[in-house]
Amino acid sequence: MSSLQGKKILLGISAGIAAYKSLSLIRLLKKAGAEVKVVLTPPAEAFVGKLTPATLADSPVYSELFESSTGEWTNHVQLGLESDLMLIVPATASTISKMACGQSDNLLLTTYLSARCPVWIAPAMDLDMWKHPANLRNISQLEADGVRIIGPAEGGLASGLSGKGRMEEPELIFEQVRDFFHPQSDLRKKKVLITLGPTREALDPVRFLSNHSTGKMGGEIAAALLRRGAEVHIVAGPVSEKVLPAGAIVEKVESALQMHEAAGRLFPQMDLAILCAAVADYRPAEIAADKIKKDGDEMHIRLVRNPDIAASLGEVKTSKQFLLGFALETSNETAHALGKLKRKNLDAIVLNSLRDPGAGFALDTNKITILSSSGATFAFETKSKKDVAEDIAAFLEKSLS
Repeated sequence: MSSLQGKKILLGISAGIAAYKSLSLIRLLKKAGAEVKVVLTPPAEAFVGKLTPATLADSPVYSELFESSTGEWTNHVQLGLESDLMLIVPATASTISKMACGQSDNLLLTTYLSARCPVWIAPAMDLDMWKHPANLRNISQLEADGVRIIGPAEGGLASGLSGKGRMEEPELIFEQVRDFFHPQSDLRKKKVLITLGPTREALDPVRFLSNHSTGKMGGEIAAALLRRGAEVHIVAGPVSEKVLPAGAIVEKVESALQMHEAAGRLFPQMDLAILCAAVADYRPAEIAADKIKKDGDEMHIRLVRNPDIAASLGEVKTSKQFLLGFALETSNETAHALGKLKRKNLDAIVLNSLRDPGAGFALDTNKITILSSSGATFAFETKSKKDVAEDIAAFLEKSLS
């Protein structure tokens, strides 16, 4: 499912029997990562109450301009200003009429008049109400005001009649919201594998060999692809939960051998793999059963080489799959990255240099150059890792188009 992570959706619910469908829409929006706030018209509370939408949205539900017991004011202006999209689902004939005339006698209407974001409505009413000239005139006025009308559909109505006036299904409304934020992405519905974070190679039950990777870059890439509608599978080394975006399918591993097994198992199902994990090249030949005690001034550990995940996937990659690797270098950066690109049968490689200020582990910024197997080179300035992820996602969109 596409991710709407970070998008703020204001959902208005007016008093119609179709109001129960708005609860399914809340679930879809939340599952996709959106932040949802709900505003009810006072009569709508009789249809859906406050507890259920508040629980589904994980946010208080608003219905009154002020709290009568305390006099506390609901800041409808702030609700309208902070949202990326306002939906009114369902929109009854009464609410549509008031919107068209600019009335403001409830919180939903005052919020609508304060909203600077796009506003969409999903009308729901009986067929004769829908086709009445007064209602159609109101619909035309809202369209002229820039309001987007979703539906209505034809079908069975609460009156027992059948015809136009049925609210569009929540799934269709959700798809339109998703497409609005991520239109026609070539990554939509693509299956993507992302490896991220470090690996830990055990020495004994309490010690391990590892590196400074936090998984931040991989997490931002995963979020960028989710926003474009990709189905993202993450194989994550030991990282904070904060770097793993909502909406991704996550498999957690510790060692390079575990990451190699998981990536190899998932890759045949994928359209695209992005290998940005900092995988240990070597592991201890033996893992001590007990904690190793100090013995003398020196300690010698025999290491054996771990399998090369990028190379192993490159060996089995088909012509329909795209493989993107990462190279973190400290010297002769471009030469080393091009060597990896060819040697491991990658389609492209993202080059970082620890010599560049703002690039490297545990930072919120990065500086990259993308080298393509076609010979093209794309260099970028130092940016936030979120913006770097957008650059990588845009490159992948063009590569897969």
